[in-house]
Formats: sequence, structure tokens, C-alpha cells
Amino acid sequence: MNPSGENQSYPRRKLLSHKTPHWVRESEAIFFITVCCAKRGDNQLATPAVAAALIDSVRHRNETTAWWCSAFVVMPDHIHGLIQFSHPMEQTMRNWKAWTAKEHGISWQPRWFDHRLRNDENWHKKAEYLFNNPLRAGLVREGDDWPWTFFCER
Repeated sequence: MNPSGENQSYPRRKLLSHKTPHWVRESEAIFFITVCCAKRGDNQLATPAVAAALIDSVRHRNETTAWWCSAFVVMPDHIHGLIQFSHPMEQTMRNWKAWTAKEHGISWQPRWFDHRLRNDENWHKKAEYLFNNPLRAGLVREGDDWPWTFFCER
């Protein structure tokens, strides 16, 4: 309701496509990815069994070249990753979410956020954001104390 007591309708947020523009080689681009649980605020992910399984799934996909994830953090109700995709991002993420949901009972939101990084400086800023997320959330006193992070150099 607005201040006069009338119902106010807001425009619906447009769903953005996860399709990479045709001029970008998806296999050469790095994306900052955020995937959230359906119910925010509950700790579905930052438990030893689930967090370890998610990080293992990242390692496995790196080893099988499904993607190249250089940085990943598991938070209680979402994950962040810096990922370069070997196959179309949309299908790869959909498959990963479906597999983790089935294997570990995770209830994900239907969509996810992705942002294509434009340069190395942007990668460093996003990696710093990602690794400091547990500190900003008040989950640890030092950023290095959070156990559910993954970093891999080529």
C-alpha cells in the first residue's frame, strides 16, 4: 500500500536470459555465479556433509572439464563461484543444480545470477568479495577461518 492507503502494484522484474552473447566465446569467459537456496536464511549448505559434497562436485567438474572453477565458497543459503564453462553455461548450471538437489536434498531457487567478468582486475575484486563473504556475514572472525572455500590455479 502507498501512504494514501491504496494498493500499489509494482512492475514485475524481468527474467534475464543466461545465454551468452554470440560475440563472446563462452569457453574463454569467466562468470561470477551466485546460486541461492529456495528458502533464504536457513542453513541448508554450510554443514560438513553438504558443503564437502558441493566442493567435491566442483573439483569433479574441473577434473572432467565440464567447467573450470577457480574460486568457490559455500555459504549457509547460497554459493558463489568464478567459473569458466566448457559447455553452455545454462545447461551446465541446470545439470549441476539438478544433481546436487537430487543427491543432497538441496532446494535451490529456479534461477541464478551470473555476471561475465571483463578483465583480470575484475576477477581479483570478485574473488576478494567471494572469500570475504563469510567474514561480512559474521560467520567468522578472520576470512581464512571459513572451511567451505575452494581455490584452484591452472
